Amino acid sequence: LVTEVRAAWRRGADARLRELRAAVEERAREAGEVAFLLEPDLKSARGGLRDVHALQAVAAAQRADPPSGAVLEAHRTLLDVRDELHRRAVVAGRRPTDRLLLQEQDAVAAALGLPDADALVRRVATAARTVAYAVDTVLRRVAPPPAPRRLLGRRSRAPERRPLADDVVEAGGEVVLARAAEPARDPVLPLRVAAAAAREGLPVSPATLDRLARECPPLPVPWPREARDALVAVLAAGPAAVPVLEHLDQAGLLVRLLPEWEDVRSKPQRNSYHRSTVDRHLVETAAGAAALTRRVDRPDLLLLGALLHDIGKGRPGDHTVEGMAVVRDLGPRLGLPPEDVDVLVRMVEHHLLLPDAATRRDLDDPATVRAVADAVGRLDVLLLLHALTEADSLATGPAAWSPWKARLVQALVDRVGARLAGAPPPPPPPLAPWQAELVATGGPALAARGDEVAVVAPDRPGLLSLTAGLLALHRLDVVTATGRSEGETGVVLARVAPRFGDLPDWTVVGADLRAALEGRLPLQERLARREAAYARSSSALVAAPSVRLVDDASPSATVVEVRAADGLGVLHRITRALEACGLDIRTALVSTLGADVVDAFYVVGPDGGPLHDDAVRRRVVDEVLAALG
Repeated sequence: LVTEVRAAWRRGADARLRELRAAVEERAREAGEVAFLLEPDLKSARGGLRDVHALQAVAAAQRADPPSGAVLEAHRTLLDVRDELHRRAVVAGRRPTDRLLLQEQDAVAAALGLPDADALVRRVATAARTVAYAVDTVLRRVAPPPAPRRLLGRRSRAPERRPLADDVVEAGGEVVLARAAEPARDPVLPLRVAAAAAREGLPVSPATLDRLARECPPLPVPWPREARDALVAVLAAGPAAVPVLEHLDQAGLLVRLLPEWEDVRSKPQRNSYHRSTVDRHLVETAAGAAALTRRVDRPDLLLLGALLHDIGKGRPGDHTVEGMAVVRDLGPRLGLPPEDVDVLVRMVEHHLLLPDAATRRDLDDPATVRAVADAVGRLDVLLLLHALTEADSLATGPAAWSPWKARLVQALVDRVGARLAGAPPPPPPPLAPWQAELVATGGPALAARGDEVAVVAPDRPGLLSLTAGLLALHRLDVVTATGRSEGETGVVLARVAPRFGDLPDWTVVGADLRAALEGRLPLQERLARREAAYARSSSALVAAPSVRLVDDASPSATVVEVRAADGLGVLHRITRALEACGLDIRTALVSTLGADVVDAFYVVGPDGGPLHDDAVRRRVVDEVLAALG
């Protein structure tokens, strides 16, 4: 039976191998890549066990040698990890899974004799990259895309060699060296090959990569301009740069060019909204920045800053401080003049400034604009940071960038840009007409347009927490919220998302608002029952909440920053705790990042000023932490 099946497989190999390649590519699109995901599927994702099976299938068709050497060792590594995952599941009475979940990584690492989860993830990533590179290379050779049809009677001839760059040509759908190339005398050749491959969207021949790695000398220090321009050209290709840089990495050329890359290679990031390892995040940020280069005066610095903004995560300590030190040393080696190195260092230093300030500070407070302008210093740096923020957020994951966050960052950039240019800051955006009409009534009233909700009532303490509790009662998650006063009227503006199903009947919500304000609705009792019904499982892995008081964000208020796991009623509990401390919440900035909330509240004490009393400050922290459980 085996003999007959193998013979049939070999007879139909031409068609079957094309189907196999399509299946491998489809699986990669659906499951992602083992090497760069924080919780990879060891079986189905790109570089996983099924890709090893694909290599075995090619060997069974007698079109390539069976997996051996590094690929065989990588296969053993993936099997060891999956076996331990299955063993732990069976012992615990759970259904086995092929996904290497975060909560399993420490135990699996210990069982395999590795020092920690990071060492495990790096070993898995290295194995998966070896498998992925092998399956790409093999399938590209044995199952190429269909060749163009030739006219009858025309003889087939050797593939044409199309010039792409100096000593670089295309042959057979791959980038190869020209016949007269002399790698031993051309240290820039690897980057020139990479730039041509990225520009054309073509793979680099494995034989070419091997030859470059063996024969090319190291680049001189500082780099010649040609080398730096070639690196920028690779990054400017956008998404096409990602596989090219991966091929350089597999050949050992990327670390040879940038030794600092070794520290971030396959390094995991342990938070809920990063989706990739540090190295893949940096590459994808640079690829995303390529689409934004028309918005800045120095596209080259944007691309280099995107590639290096998190390079400090490969070292112990604060990644921003460490990254500044790396770039301060690396910039001159790349041949950049001191003023360009300074800009790159400032991009690394402030790569989180705009999103943090936009989502956690009051944009209408002149102190916010002044602080950001003082940190940025120059309009061209501000525009570079704006583009970097967008590319960085999009590469982080879907929770890190959204239309509302883009609007907040844009509003901050407009204000800071006006200050840096010496122009008066733009006025705060006015209320929408429907919101202004609602405020004119004096309330109490509620109105909604899609997922935007406005609540107005005679200004009173506790309006924000009451609104937050009411929305939670109607199974609504508050995505963003701000509270402010318009004369004698308190206004709460929020953007919401239904936890389940559709948006509620706003007439019912408005009636509940009036009942709650009049004391006829037992809000706390009903909300407690609702929260209990949706309580998080006790087995879930949840980081402890944190509360921080910031004094230099505003001269007239103290900012209370809260980070906690997202959940029904969280905003209500936080705002009630602040109000219980006798504080007046002037502005509330609420944002959700993946499974976490990052909220900032501008508060003043009974005297109408910032919080200076140590006992009051301790009570605020204790009350909020107690409210969060």
